Amino acid sequence: MTQSFPLLDDKSLCVLSTTDIAGVGVTLTDVVDVVEQAYRTLAEGRSDNPRKLTVTPEDGHSVAYAMLGRDGIRNVVAIKTSYKHGLHEERTKQHYYTALTLYDEVTGLPVAMMDCGRIGSLRTPAVSALLARELAAPGSRSALVIGTGTQGRLALPFLLTTLPDLERLMVYGTHPDGIRAVREQLNTHFPERDLEIVEDLREAAATADVVVATAGPHTPAAVESDWLKPAALAILVGYGIAPSTLLHADRVVATSAAQMKVTGTDMADANGELRDVDAEFPDILAGRAAGRADDAQRIFAYNSGLVVTDIALGHRFAQLALAQGLGTRVPLWQ
Repeated sequence: MTQSFPLLDDKSLCVLSTTDIAGVGVTLTDVVDVVEQAYRTLAEGRSDNPRKLTVTPEDGHSVAYAMLGRDGIRNVVAIKTSYKHGLHEERTKQHYYTALTLYDEVTGLPVAMMDCGRIGSLRTPAVSALLARELAAPGSRSALVIGTGTQGRLALPFLLTTLPDLERLMVYGTHPDGIRAVREQLNTHFPERDLEIVEDLREAAATADVVVATAGPHTPAAVESDWLKPAALAILVGYGIAPSTLLHADRVVATSAAQMKVTGTDMADANGELRDVDAEFPDILAGRAAGRADDAQRIFAYNSGLVVTDIALGHRFAQLALAQGLGTRVPLWQ
Protein backbone atom coordinates (compact mmCIF):
# COMPACT_ATOMS: atom_id res chain seq x y z
CA MET A 1 0.00 0.00 0.00
CA THR A 2 1.46 3.34 -1.06
CA GLN A 3 2.37 5.71 1.73
CA SER A 4 1.17 9.30 1.42
CA PHE A 5 2.44 10.93 4.58
CA PRO A 6 4.17 14.32 4.62
CA LEU A 7 7.73 13.43 5.58
CA LEU A 8 8.75 14.23 9.14
CA ASP A 9 12.27 14.40 10.49
CA ASP A 10 13.55 12.06 13.17
CA LYS A 11 13.10 14.58 15.98
CA SER A 12 9.45 15.60 15.58
CA LEU A 13 6.09 13.94 15.96
CA CYS A 14 2.75 14.97 14.47
CA VAL A 15 0.06 14.97 17.15
CA LEU A 16 -3.54 14.56 15.97
CA SER A 17 -5.99 15.75 18.60
CA THR A 18 -9.56 14.70 19.23
CA THR A 19 -10.68 17.71 17.17
CA ASP A 20 -8.34 16.82 14.31
CA ILE A 21 -9.63 13.25 14.14
CA ALA A 22 -13.24 14.41 14.38
CA GLY A 23 -12.69 16.49 11.23
CA VAL A 24 -11.84 13.45 9.11
CA GLY A 25 -14.70 12.09 7.03
CA VAL A 26 -15.03 8.35 6.48
CA THR A 27 -17.92 6.08 5.49
CA LEU A 28 -19.08 3.02 7.41
CA THR A 29 -18.28 0.86 4.39
CA ASP A 30 -14.72 2.20 4.32
CA VAL A 31 -14.28 1.36 7.99
CA VAL A 32 -15.59 -2.19 7.53
CA ASP A 33 -13.29 -2.73 4.52
CA VAL A 34 -10.20 -1.49 6.37
CA VAL A 35 -10.95 -3.63 9.43
CA GLU A 36 -11.63 -6.72 7.35
CA GLN A 37 -8.37 -6.28 5.45
CA ALA A 38 -6.50 -6.02 8.75
CA TYR A 39 -7.93 -9.36 9.89
CA ARG A 40 -7.13 -11.04 6.59
CA THR A 41 -3.56 -9.74 6.64
CA LEU A 42 -3.13 -11.09 10.16
CA ALA A 43 -4.52 -14.47 9.11
CA GLU A 44 -2.01 -14.56 6.25
CA GLY A 45 0.84 -14.17 8.75
CA ARG A 46 1.85 -10.77 7.40
CA SER A 47 1.03 -8.84 10.59
CA ASP A 48 1.83 -9.28 14.28
CA ASN A 49 -0.65 -8.90 17.13
CA PRO A 50 0.94 -9.92 20.47
CA ARG A 51 -1.17 -10.45 23.55
CA LYS A 52 -2.14 -7.23 25.31
CA LEU A 53 -0.70 -6.24 28.67
CA THR A 54 -2.94 -5.10 31.47
CA VAL A 55 -2.51 -3.64 34.94
CA THR A 56 -5.13 -2.83 37.55
CA PRO A 57 -4.91 -1.97 41.28
CA GLU A 58 -6.26 -4.29 43.96
CA ASP A 59 -9.38 -2.20 44.53
CA GLY A 60 -10.15 -2.20 40.80
CA HIS A 61 -10.68 1.56 40.53
CA SER A 62 -8.76 1.70 37.23
CA VAL A 63 -7.51 -0.44 34.39
CA ALA A 64 -4.78 0.15 31.82
CA TYR A 65 -3.84 -1.72 28.64
CA ALA A 66 -0.85 -1.58 26.31
CA MET A 67 -0.98 -3.17 22.85
CA LEU A 68 1.91 -3.38 20.38
CA GLY A 69 1.42 -4.48 16.79
CA ARG A 70 2.70 -4.42 13.23
CA ASP A 71 0.69 -4.11 10.03
CA GLY A 72 2.58 -5.96 7.30
CA ILE A 73 0.64 -4.59 4.35
CA ARG A 74 0.90 -0.96 5.44
CA ASN A 75 4.44 -1.30 6.79
CA VAL A 76 3.48 0.36 10.05
CA VAL A 77 4.42 -0.43 13.65
CA ALA A 78 2.28 1.06 16.40
CA ILE A 79 1.50 0.98 20.08
CA LYS A 80 -1.89 1.71 21.61
CA THR A 81 -2.43 2.59 25.25
CA SER A 82 -5.75 2.77 27.09
CA TYR A 83 -6.44 3.98 30.61
CA LYS A 84 -9.78 4.15 32.40
CA HIS A 85 -10.15 5.60 35.90
CA GLY A 86 -13.13 5.59 38.25
CA LEU A 87 -14.57 2.20 37.37
CA HIS A 88 -16.64 2.19 40.55
CA GLU A 89 -18.19 5.54 39.65
CA GLU A 90 -21.11 6.29 37.37
CA ARG A 91 -20.21 6.87 33.72
CA THR A 92 -20.16 10.68 33.92
CA LYS A 93 -17.47 10.59 36.62
CA GLN A 94 -15.13 8.18 34.84
CA HIS A 95 -12.01 9.25 32.96
CA TYR A 96 -10.87 7.46 29.82
CA TYR A 97 -7.85 8.16 27.64
CA THR A 98 -6.54 6.15 24.71
CA ALA A 99 -3.79 6.99 22.23
CA LEU A 100 -2.17 5.40 19.19
CA THR A 101 1.38 6.10 18.01
CA LEU A 102 2.39 5.04 14.48
CA TYR A 103 5.86 4.51 13.01
CA ASP A 104 6.64 4.01 9.31
CA GLU A 105 8.63 0.83 8.65
CA VAL A 106 9.74 2.09 5.22
CA THR A 107 11.28 5.42 6.27
CA GLY A 108 11.95 4.52 9.89
CA LEU A 109 10.28 7.76 10.94
CA PRO A 110 7.33 8.48 13.22
CA VAL A 111 4.02 9.07 11.47
CA ALA A 112 1.72 10.45 14.15
CA MET A 113 0.37 10.15 17.65
CA MET A 114 -3.39 10.45 17.82
CA ASP A 115 -6.34 10.31 20.14
CA CYS A 116 -7.75 6.84 19.55
CA GLY A 117 -11.24 7.40 20.90
CA ARG A 118 -12.95 7.76 17.54
CA ILE A 119 -10.87 4.94 16.07
CA GLY A 120 -12.16 2.58 18.76
CA SER A 121 -15.73 3.82 18.52
CA LEU A 122 -15.71 2.88 14.83
CA ARG A 123 -13.50 -0.21 14.87
CA THR A 124 -15.42 -2.16 17.51
CA PRO A 125 -18.91 -1.98 15.96
CA ALA A 126 -17.34 -2.67 12.56
CA VAL A 127 -15.90 -5.91 13.97
CA SER A 128 -19.30 -6.84 15.44
CA ALA A 129 -20.86 -6.21 12.04
CA LEU A 130 -18.31 -8.48 10.36
CA LEU A 131 -18.95 -11.17 12.98
CA ALA A 132 -22.66 -10.86 12.26
CA ARG A 133 -22.12 -11.11 8.51
CA GLU A 134 -20.11 -14.30 8.88
CA LEU A 135 -21.95 -15.97 11.79
CA ALA A 136 -25.61 -14.92 11.76
CA ALA A 137 -28.06 -17.62 10.68
CA PRO A 138 -29.27 -17.39 7.09
CA GLY A 139 -32.38 -15.26 6.81
CA SER A 140 -31.68 -13.25 9.98
CA ARG A 141 -34.04 -10.31 10.13
CA SER A 142 -33.89 -8.91 13.69
CA ALA A 143 -31.15 -7.42 15.86
CA LEU A 144 -31.05 -6.35 19.49
CA VAL A 145 -28.37 -4.01 20.85
CA ILE A 146 -27.94 -3.90 24.63
CA GLY A 147 -26.36 -0.66 25.84
CA THR A 148 -26.36 2.90 24.54
CA GLY A 149 -22.82 4.04 25.33
CA THR A 150 -20.00 4.67 22.88
CA GLN A 151 -20.06 1.17 21.39
CA GLY A 152 -23.83 0.86 21.32
CA ARG A 153 -24.51 4.03 19.39
CA LEU A 154 -23.07 2.87 16.09
CA ALA A 155 -23.83 -0.83 16.46
CA LEU A 156 -27.04 -0.78 14.42
CA PRO A 157 -25.72 1.38 11.54
CA PHE A 158 -22.74 -0.96 11.16
CA LEU A 159 -24.99 -4.05 11.35
CA LEU A 160 -27.12 -2.62 8.56
CA THR A 161 -23.96 -2.05 6.53
CA THR A 162 -23.11 -5.76 6.53
CA LEU A 163 -26.64 -7.17 6.96
CA PRO A 164 -28.87 -4.84 4.92
CA ASP A 165 -31.81 -7.26 5.10
CA LEU A 166 -32.34 -6.68 8.81
CA GLU A 167 -35.92 -5.53 9.37
CA ARG A 168 -36.45 -5.18 13.11
CA LEU A 169 -33.94 -3.01 14.97
CA MET A 170 -34.18 -3.05 18.77
CA VAL A 171 -32.23 -1.36 21.52
CA TYR A 172 -32.31 -1.82 25.28
CA GLY A 173 -30.86 0.92 27.45
CA THR A 174 -31.36 2.71 30.74
CA HIS A 175 -29.95 6.15 29.89
CA PRO A 176 -32.32 8.53 28.04
CA ASP A 177 -29.41 10.50 26.56
CA GLY A 178 -27.85 7.30 25.28
CA ILE A 179 -31.10 6.11 23.72
CA ARG A 180 -31.46 9.48 22.04
CA ALA A 181 -27.90 9.21 20.70
CA VAL A 182 -28.58 5.72 19.31
CA ARG A 183 -31.61 7.05 17.47
CA GLU A 184 -29.66 10.03 16.13
CA GLN A 185 -26.88 7.83 14.76
CA LEU A 186 -29.36 5.52 13.07
CA ASN A 187 -31.18 8.49 11.53
CA THR A 188 -27.89 9.97 10.33
CA HIS A 189 -26.78 6.86 8.47
CA PHE A 190 -30.11 5.19 7.67
CA PRO A 191 -32.81 7.88 7.91
CA GLU A 192 -35.45 5.57 6.44
CA ARG A 193 -35.11 2.97 9.21
CA ASP A 194 -37.10 2.83 12.46
CA LEU A 195 -35.76 2.04 15.93
CA GLU A 196 -37.69 0.08 18.54
CA ILE A 197 -36.93 0.84 22.19
CA VAL A 198 -37.57 -2.31 24.24
CA GLU A 199 -38.26 -2.55 27.95
CA ASP A 200 -38.82 -6.30 28.33
CA LEU A 201 -35.32 -7.60 27.65
CA ARG A 202 -36.25 -11.27 27.90
CA GLU A 203 -39.05 -10.89 25.38
CA ALA A 204 -36.82 -8.95 22.98
CA ALA A 205 -33.97 -11.46 23.24
CA ALA A 206 -36.36 -14.28 22.42
CA THR A 207 -37.13 -12.68 19.05
CA ALA A 208 -33.65 -11.46 18.06
CA ASP A 209 -31.53 -13.28 15.49
CA VAL A 210 -28.50 -11.20 16.48
CA VAL A 211 -27.83 -9.85 19.99
CA VAL A 212 -24.96 -7.40 20.51
CA ALA A 213 -24.10 -6.67 24.16
CA THR A 214 -22.27 -3.36 24.49
CA ALA A 215 -23.42 -2.12 27.90
CA GLY A 216 -21.19 -0.94 30.73
CA PRO A 217 -20.30 -2.98 33.83
CA HIS A 218 -23.13 -1.52 35.92
CA THR A 219 -25.90 -2.58 33.54
CA PRO A 220 -28.84 -4.51 35.00
CA ALA A 221 -29.06 -6.48 31.74
CA ALA A 222 -28.01 -10.13 31.79
CA VAL A 223 -29.50 -12.15 28.95
CA GLU A 224 -29.42 -15.87 29.74
CA SER A 225 -28.81 -18.63 27.23
CA ASP A 226 -32.33 -20.02 27.50
CA TRP A 227 -33.76 -16.61 26.62
CA LEU A 228 -32.24 -16.78 23.16
CA LYS A 229 -34.02 -18.23 20.16
CA PRO A 230 -32.55 -21.28 18.41
CA ALA A 231 -29.74 -20.36 15.99
CA ALA A 232 -29.27 -16.94 17.60
CA LEU A 233 -25.91 -15.19 17.46
CA ALA A 234 -24.81 -13.45 20.67
CA ILE A 235 -21.89 -11.02 20.33
CA LEU A 236 -20.23 -9.79 23.52
CA VAL A 237 -18.44 -6.43 23.37
CA GLY A 238 -18.92 -5.15 26.91
CA TYR A 239 -21.66 -6.40 29.23
CA GLY A 240 -25.31 -7.40 28.96
CA ILE A 241 -25.31 -11.15 28.46
CA ALA A 242 -24.80 -13.78 31.14
CA PRO A 243 -22.03 -16.44 31.24
CA SER A 244 -24.60 -19.07 30.29
CA THR A 245 -24.65 -17.69 26.73
CA LEU A 246 -21.02 -18.78 26.44
CA LEU A 247 -21.22 -21.97 28.48
CA HIS A 248 -24.23 -23.37 26.60
CA ALA A 249 -23.43 -22.13 23.10
CA ASP A 250 -23.18 -24.69 20.31
CA ARG A 251 -20.12 -22.89 18.96
CA VAL A 252 -17.75 -20.25 20.35
CA VAL A 253 -15.85 -17.78 18.19
CA ALA A 254 -13.41 -15.12 19.40
CA THR A 255 -11.45 -12.43 17.65
CA SER A 256 -8.57 -13.71 19.80
CA ALA A 257 -8.68 -16.68 22.16
CA ALA A 258 -5.69 -15.31 24.08
CA GLN A 259 -7.30 -11.93 24.63
CA MET A 260 -10.56 -13.55 25.67
CA LYS A 261 -8.68 -15.30 28.47
CA VAL A 262 -7.40 -11.89 29.65
CA THR A 263 -10.51 -9.74 29.37
CA GLY A 264 -13.32 -12.29 29.44
CA THR A 265 -12.88 -13.68 32.95
CA ASP A 266 -16.32 -12.41 34.02
CA MET A 267 -17.79 -15.04 31.67
CA ALA A 268 -16.14 -17.95 33.50
CA ASP A 269 -18.12 -20.86 34.91
CA ALA A 270 -18.61 -21.67 38.60
CA ASN A 271 -15.11 -23.14 38.74
CA GLY A 272 -13.54 -20.01 37.30
CA GLU A 273 -12.88 -21.67 33.94
CA LEU A 274 -13.58 -20.18 30.53
CA ARG A 275 -14.94 -22.44 27.83
CA ASP A 276 -12.51 -23.14 24.98
CA VAL A 277 -12.85 -21.24 21.73
CA ASP A 278 -13.85 -23.31 18.69
CA ALA A 279 -12.52 -20.88 16.08
CA GLU A 280 -10.78 -17.51 15.85
CA PHE A 281 -12.32 -14.91 13.60
CA PRO A 282 -9.28 -14.14 11.41
CA ASP A 283 -9.15 -17.83 10.45
CA ILE A 284 -12.86 -17.76 9.57
CA LEU A 285 -12.36 -14.78 7.26
CA ALA A 286 -9.38 -16.53 5.68
CA GLY A 287 -11.44 -19.66 5.04
CA ARG A 288 -9.31 -21.84 7.32
CA ALA A 289 -12.04 -22.37 9.92
CA ALA A 290 -15.79 -22.70 9.74
CA GLY A 291 -17.99 -19.96 11.09
CA ARG A 292 -21.46 -21.41 11.43
CA ALA A 293 -21.28 -25.18 10.98
CA ASP A 294 -25.05 -25.51 10.54
CA ASP A 295 -28.09 -23.25 10.41
CA ALA A 296 -29.39 -24.38 13.81
CA GLN A 297 -26.33 -23.57 15.89
CA ARG A 298 -26.55 -21.03 18.69
CA ILE A 299 -23.27 -19.12 18.50
CA PHE A 300 -21.40 -17.00 21.04
CA ALA A 301 -18.87 -14.52 19.62
CA TYR A 302 -16.37 -12.56 21.71
CA ASN A 303 -15.30 -9.22 20.25
CA SER A 304 -12.18 -8.08 22.10
CA GLY A 305 -10.73 -5.99 19.29
CA LEU A 306 -7.20 -6.55 17.98
CA VAL A 307 -4.63 -3.79 17.83
CA VAL A 308 -3.95 -4.55 14.16
CA THR A 309 -7.44 -3.22 13.42
CA ASP A 310 -6.68 -0.02 15.37
CA ILE A 311 -3.41 0.31 13.43
CA ALA A 312 -5.09 -0.13 10.07
CA LEU A 313 -7.88 2.33 10.82
CA GLY A 314 -5.52 4.75 12.56
CA HIS A 315 -3.24 4.61 9.52
CA ARG A 316 -6.18 5.50 7.28
CA PHE A 317 -7.20 8.40 9.51
CA ALA A 318 -3.60 9.64 9.66
CA GLN A 319 -3.39 9.62 5.86
CA LEU A 320 -6.58 11.63 5.52
CA ALA A 321 -5.78 14.03 8.38
CA LEU A 322 -2.23 14.80 7.30
CA ALA A 323 -3.33 15.27 3.70
CA GLN A 324 -5.66 17.98 5.04
CA GLY A 325 -2.83 19.65 6.91
CA LEU A 326 -4.26 18.71 10.30
CA GLY A 327 -2.18 18.10 13.39
CA THR A 328 0.52 19.82 15.41
CA ARG A 329 4.18 18.97 14.97
CA VAL A 330 5.98 18.62 18.27
CA PRO A 331 9.82 18.58 18.44
CA LEU A 332 9.63 15.71 20.92
CA TRP A 333 13.18 14.43 20.56
CA GLN A 334 15.02 17.73 20.53
